[in-house]
Amino acid sequence: MSANSADRPRQVDVVLVKAGRTKIRYPAELLADDGTRVTVRAPWAGSGTRDFGFVRFEPGDVFTEHYWRDRWYSVKEVRTATGTLKGWYCDITRPAALTGAELVVEDLDLDLWRSADGTDVRRLDEDEFADSGLGERDPEAASAALAALDELESRAHGGDFETLLT
Repeated sequence: MSANSADRPRQVDVVLVKAGRTKIRYPAELLADDGTRVTVRAPWAGSGTRDFGFVRFEPGDVFTEHYWRDRWYSVKEVRTATGTLKGWYCDITRPAALTGAELVVEDLDLDLWRSADGTDVRRLDEDEFADSGLGERDPEAASAALAALDELESRAHGGDFETLLT
């Protein structure tokens, strides 16, 4: 289904849920929806600057975010206000659901960063994932989350990462 379809709003709220609670909600422009992948664009939704040490997210940054209804991750292309690519921040999530004007995704703690030049690929928050208890509560979801992280890391090192987004 196209983003131009009459039954899809051009603006959606991205709702990131973690441990049953809304972690963040922000407006985004709906760019595309092919029935499997939903793509939105939004400015950095955080307050102020967030410095991870390997990348800084700051006011003016633009995120083009790709969510799938059949995959356990989302991929966010991060650019400066002037369009310079910083890299891709990937969240391991349950498959996304777009209902009306809400795009809801459940964050499963694991993340992956890939720098613009591909030289810096790092797994993030594995300690948070282990502490979350998902492995005990929902072993199938935990297994799917770890498999998704492995897939993204392999693609990030293997040179076909950008094909996820085409």
